[in-house]
Amino acid sequence: MDQPIGVIDSGVGGLTVAKELMRQLPREEFIYLGDTLRCPYGSRPAEEVRIYTWEMVNFLMQYRIKMLVVACNTATAFVLDELKQNLNIPVVGVIQPGARAAIKTSQNLKIGVIGTTGTIQSKAYPDVLRDIHSEIDVYSLACPQLVPMVEKGMLSGGEAEKIVEESLSPFKDIQDMDTLILGCTHYPLIRPVIQKVMGEEVTIISSGEETARDVSAILSYNDLLYNGERKPSHKFFTTGNLAIFQHIANSWFGYQLPFVKSVRL
Repeated sequence: MDQPIGVIDSGVGGLTVAKELMRQLPREEFIYLGDTLRCPYGSRPAEEVRIYTWEMVNFLMQYRIKMLVVACNTATAFVLDELKQNLNIPVVGVIQPGARAAIKTSQNLKIGVIGTTGTIQSKAYPDVLRDIHSEIDVYSLACPQLVPMVEKGMLSGGEAEKIVEESLSPFKDIQDMDTLILGCTHYPLIRPVIQKVMGEEVTIISSGEETARDVSAILSYNDLLYNGERKPSHKFFTTGNLAIFQHIANSWFGYQLPFVKSVRL
């Protein structure tokens, strides 16, 4: 079906999911919207997150998207079920795919989760993890300093390492935790720093790859895959500072994205 797939996030973090989607589904066209102006969502009340999420969805619906990917863990935790009930297109979040990937990876079922305050307080990850496997030990940690750091483009260096070290310090006392879920799509942008702080013995899980597999399977099941030969024309929108968004996006993708615009919701 020759219609685009919509991807929404509170800011630049969802680019980590978008990149994996584009890699696994090279024929599909994607429209990305990051609400960088109002980022972060993780410290906001659930109702505010719900309103902002619907504003992003309504913007993308004008492009007749055939599927929606909620590439924001906080929005997934608070609004995913409502979106599924009210939209007549398939909707996928990032929490369940990330949880599945962690369970596949962990050797001892001792799994850590880091995320925004909203995502951690929602208990979405422990609930999903234990629905899949009841004997999992889950250690959750809110890291409110990380998203603002990423949105500023501070992805490496001494100051970034200091902030990550301070944020993850409560995990230093946990024995035998072998897997860490990056429960925010911003965090893969600083994955090398997180890995350095946690140590090589801890496997880092981000949800992008598993989410892309889910999207591919759902498209195929619903006969929505594009099978033509046209070259996809992706669109990227931000509600905030265009120059910062472009810098981070171009750095993450490794090339200059041809269509990046600032919009108001």
